[in-house]
Formats: sequence, structure tokens, C-alpha cells
Amino acid sequence: MWLSVIEKQAIQRTTPALSPLGTVHRPVTRVDELANQHFDRSMKLDPLAATLNGLTGYGPAYPDYGPQGRADRAQLRAETLRALDTAQPADTVDQVTIHALRNRLKLEADLHAADLDVAPVNNIASPVQWVREIFDNMPTNDSQDWQQIIERLRHVPRALESYTEGLHEAASLGKLASTTQIREAGAQAEAYSELKGPIGSLLAHQSVPAALRDSLESAATSAREAYAFLVRAFHEDFAASARATDAVGEEEYRLHLQSFLGAQLEPREVYEWGIEQLRLLDEEQRLVAHQISPGASIRESMKALNEDPARRLESTDALRHWMQDLSDQAVDELSKDHFEFTDAMRNLQCMIAPTQDGGIYYTPPSSDFSRPGRMWWSVPEGTTRHATWEETTTVYHEGVPGHHLQFATALANAGELNDWRRMGIWVSGHGEGWALYAERLMEELGYLDDPGDQMGMLDSQRLRTVRVIFDVGFHCGYKVPAELGEMLGSARAGEVWSPQDGWDFLTHNVIMDPSVLRFEWLRYMGWPGQAPSYKLGQELWLDLRKQVQVREGEQFDLKHFHSRALRLGSVGLDTLAHAMTL
Repeated sequence: MWLSVIEKQAIQRTTPALSPLGTVHRPVTRVDELANQHFDRSMKLDPLAATLNGLTGYGPAYPDYGPQGRADRAQLRAETLRALDTAQPADTVDQVTIHALRNRLKLEADLHAADLDVAPVNNIASPVQWVREIFDNMPTNDSQDWQQIIERLRHVPRALESYTEGLHEAASLGKLASTTQIREAGAQAEAYSELKGPIGSLLAHQSVPAALRDSLESAATSAREAYAFLVRAFHEDFAASARATDAVGEEEYRLHLQSFLGAQLEPREVYEWGIEQLRLLDEEQRLVAHQISPGASIRESMKALNEDPARRLESTDALRHWMQDLSDQAVDELSKDHFEFTDAMRNLQCMIAPTQDGGIYYTPPSSDFSRPGRMWWSVPEGTTRHATWEETTTVYHEGVPGHHLQFATALANAGELNDWRRMGIWVSGHGEGWALYAERLMEELGYLDDPGDQMGMLDSQRLRTVRVIFDVGFHCGYKVPAELGEMLGSARAGEVWSPQDGWDFLTHNVIMDPSVLRFEWLRYMGWPGQAPSYKLGQELWLDLRKQVQVREGEQFDLKHFHSRALRLGSVGLDTLAHAMTL
């Protein structure tokens, strides 16, 4: 299946030297100016992203999620692509910028031409969530911070109004999401509209100045009412014209997958590879299960781990403290010999999210590190017990050496990278692939020697492999693979994948709280191509590492490889391979 990202050559290359992270001061080039101009204009079109990046001067508004905003973004892409046609690189950094920017914008243009960039609706990555989530990352320290929150709340009605306009455009183009996704997103929007929901809970903050409380209450009420209006629009205007299925078909899926990877792979080959990977993982898990409890099956060994009092946390607060302690330990130890860290990069906060959707995610530091990177756990209502053997690998994935190290390294490389390279590009296959690679790396470095923690890592890898099979198979209309035998659970071998087959397959292969697993199942159906980018990205990272090791021979140094690759920023995987050959 895999084409090597770098050709094997008999002649070895010299390993490029690196100055300490944060000490490079490279002159700004014309290509940097072009990329920075594109980034600045992008932030003006998306003030939400500017806030997430910790940038000021872009205002408290939201992107236009309707037809005009879509047209404005298309115009910016076209103008930047024309400028790139005559851009001349001054050095290898410029070469990578041109390669990355051109490839990313062309992919976005292809999505636009296929009308795949219009008003998404799903349970994890659509304006329904984006409009609200920004408040999790806005500071609440003083009156000025709260005034900013009030101003942004006042823009929520217009943001959701433009989103509704975008939904009408999607309906007219035949690109409206499915009934399932509209129902789920509507349920989330309804929760956001409630007084006890995450928007209303802003009023409960003890740091709200008394002089601003009335203004905050008024703005929050308007925002909640806007979400309530969106709920009515979902039910009354869009439910009837929604698609009956989430499946998008092979042609559309191929483009989605490429956009999430920044590399082109064939869905059928990916599907077959995923099947073989699940077989290998199942064998590996069986061996570890015997270490945990001789003669036990995988599920029996996990049951034994769950019953071990030493591996249990009995409250959500205990979960947060445990996360923070493990994260701090990883930063302290890995910074000694394995990875580069600046002082600012060491600050990583572990948080319990104000929602109860079941997701686990990371938000990066602001550009100047004044707001730290944060790992968020959205704990489902009623969940109080947590198993550390399952979650150790998750802390490494979301924090260090996973997402936090990746984001923070690019941000710390401000003297070499332009703003777009540091903050303006995020490719899932690169970022999520790195984070999954980081989980395996921690096993390689000796941090998962405990069989329970190792089983947790393998369970994480299994989840990411199972969803390659379901995500590709369901969206492309492939048949449930009979060769997996008992690993299919109740999924119907030889039949075209249905949502129920996917649920049966997931519940048989993944040990997870049912409410969290349901969130995942819905996510795969509503966000085609994203879930496989983790496992596929990991494979391409591993392939790149092997090929660079062949090229550099005895000079190869793992820490140097990681530093050089992460300093590039979250570029597409084809650009990553290109950059590592320069």
C-alpha cells in the first residue's frame, strides 16, 4: 500500500545541524511577507481563530458562516495562489512555506469547488460547537477580560444567523448534513441554550465584576436565545431536507481523506491495510492480556484492571489532579534527554471541560504563551469513576510528547517561521498522527512497561484502527470484511456497512463508556475522513522516520529527527516528507 515518502539511496546525507530552539533569528523574506499577509487576512475573516491564537486587534466577532463568508475565503485563496505562482524562495524555509501553502490552498479550493466547505453539521467540529467553545479559552481575570466576553456574547446571535444562512445554502446545493447529525447537533445547541448550560454558567463565575453582571446576563441571555432559535431552525427548516444517510461515497471520501492527511491515499488500499492492522493489534493485545492475568482473554484482563483499586480514580477532581501530576512528570523527564523545551513550553494545564459531551481534546497556547496549552476532559454526566490504565496513554497523546509538544515547538520557533507556519495551518494527519505516534514512542522510551498501561495504549491504538475500517467502509459503501471473523462482533459479514454494523463492531472491539463511544460513533459518520487520519498519520510518521534513518545511517539521532520535524509546524504529510529531504 505505502509508497515510501523518501526514496532509499545508497549515498547517505549529512544530518543538518540545529541551533537551540528559540535562538534562530532569520531575516523576514518576501515569501514570509506573502504568508503573513495571507495569515492576517485569514484572521480578519476569522476573529475566532485570532482569539485562539492569542492575537489582538481583530475584534470580538465571529466568522461569517454563510455564503458571503464562504465567498470571501475563496477569493483570498485565489489571490494567494496567484501570488505564489511568482514567489521566489530565498532559502529552504521558504521552499517549505511555498510547498505547504500551495498544497493547503489547492486542497481547500478543491473542497470549495465540490461544495464540501458549506455549513458543516456534526457533533464535534461545526459552528454549533465553535461558537460556544471559544469562551473556554477567554481569560476571566479582570473587568477588561469580562468586557471582552460580553462583547463576544453579543456577537453570538449574528454568528448563528450567518450559520443558518449557510445551512440554507447547503440545502439548496444538496449538501445538507444527515438527519442524524442535525438531531445530535440540535441536542447540543439545546443544551447550550439552557440557563444551566455552559453559556449560562458564565454568570456563576466569582470573578464577574458587580458593575458588569447585568450586561453579562443580558448578553448571555441573547446568546442562549440565539441557540434556541438555531434549535428551532434545525427542527423546522432543515430536518425535512436532510440526507437520509451520512455516507458520502468513494469519490467525495477520497477528497476528504486527502484534506485531512495532506497526502493522497486510495480508500480501498487504506481499508485493506486497516483490516490487517487490526489482526496484528489483536495478537499483540492477547500477549499483554496473558501478562496481566495468565490465560485471560483481552476483555477479561481489562476487567481485572478495572477491578484493581490501585488503578481507579473515584472522582472527576481526582482525575484532574492525576492528569496534572502525570503531565508534569512527563514534561520534567522528557525534557532532559528526549525533546527540546523552552521554559514557556513547560506550562501545560489539565482541565475538566464545562461540557459533558464525552470528548477529550487539547487547546494550544496563545502565540506568546501567556495563555498556556490546555488538556480538556469533557466528562459525561454521572461518570465519577476513571481507570488510570486506560488514560495514561491519553495524557501522553494530548500533552507531552503529543499535541502540546507539537504545537508549542512550532510556536517557540518564532525566529524561523512566519506567522502562517506557526499558527495558520493545522493538518489532522500530521498533528493527530504525531500524537498517536507519541503514544507508541512512550512505550519505546520505557514509560509504558507496566502491562496495564501498555494495554491502555494498545486499546487506544485498536480504537484508531477499528475506526479506519468503519469510517472508510461506511462512507465508501464497502462490505463488512468476513476475514475478521469473531472480531466483527455482531456486524454482518459480507453486507454493506450500516450505522448499526458500525455500532456493533465498535462495541465489540472498544472498551469505553457507552455514552463516550456513542459520541465517537456519531463523529465518524458525521466527519468523513478525519478519524482515519490518526492511524494513517502515525504510519506515515513511522515511514518517514525509517527512511530518514536509512538516509542518515550512523548519523541518525532520534531527538534530532523529532526536533527538526516538529520545528516545521503542522504541515501536510506530503510537505513534511518534502521538507525532510531538503
